[in-house]
Amino acid sequence: MRRFTAFTDSEGADHITVDLFLRWKKHYGSANNNTWSARLSMVRVFANWLRGFDPRTEVPPPGLISGKLRRTRPYIYTDDQVAAIVTEASQLPSSYGLRGWTCSTLFGLIAVTGLRVSEALGLDDEDVDLNQAVLTVKHGKNAKSRLIPISECAAKRLGAYRAERNRILGASPAAFFLLERGERPTDCAARYNFAVVCQRIGLRERQAFNKHGRGPRIHDLRHTFAVRTIMNWYRRGLDPDREMLKLSTYLGHSKPELTPLTCSGSSRNGLQPSFMPALTRWQATATLSACC
Repeated sequence: MRRFTAFTDSEGADHITVDLFLRWKKHYGSANNNTWSARLSMVRVFANWLRGFDPRTEVPPPGLISGKLRRTRPYIYTDDQVAAIVTEASQLPSSYGLRGWTCSTLFGLIAVTGLRVSEALGLDDEDVDLNQAVLTVKHGKNAKSRLIPISECAAKRLGAYRAERNRILGASPAAFFLLERGERPTDCAARYNFAVVCQRIGLRERQAFNKHGRGPRIHDLRHTFAVRTIMNWYRRGLDPDREMLKLSTYLGHSKPELTPLTCSGSSRNGLQPSFMPALTRWQATATLSACC
């Protein structure tokens, strides 16, 4: 959107038109149609909002550029890699050491619960019940809430973090995860620190000027949790068709058939071939559902 608004200013345009978008595409036309289709979607959202203020605004039609959404292939971490991420995150420097505590606990919690990044960051202190070992996600995707049971060892780790956080910051805060200024970490801060950790342990190439680079993402911890859970069903001889509803509820999916899409393309780091028939069957169901 920044490039589009900059181009709009350079053209001297005072409202959005279809022709303006096409001229922008011609000026920055090196990307493929999938990329431009995504850019079209962003401009359409902005134009729809802007039309409420300026009736001259034209909303580009959705089929103006043909393209299809391509899901990023998940990276499935090994147990050693997850342990290395948590350990390295604990070493992130800060004045009083809270950055390392916060990042290592945050990454570890996502790895063992499959929480979305926004859900973990959005936890308030009152949402973390360590006596019952239950988390309350109040603002999940599509504004849905749910309860997340956690293991005893996870509860102990969260308790240790809470104690250290209160020791450093003093009064008990509203947010559970905090940085040393007493602020809740942003999504950008979480992703930046995760990229730094991945560069340090060799999962991403080191970048100049503090850039994130490309490589495994923090969201892939959620994918890894889902894949490992399904693999354990097979090891224990459980019926995946019966267990999928539990996992779907735990992950906060609106429909069970969407859960296998969390694992789609997950072929690295030892995903067993015996897992694939059920995944294919569930993906076919999800595809049919999406077409209805």
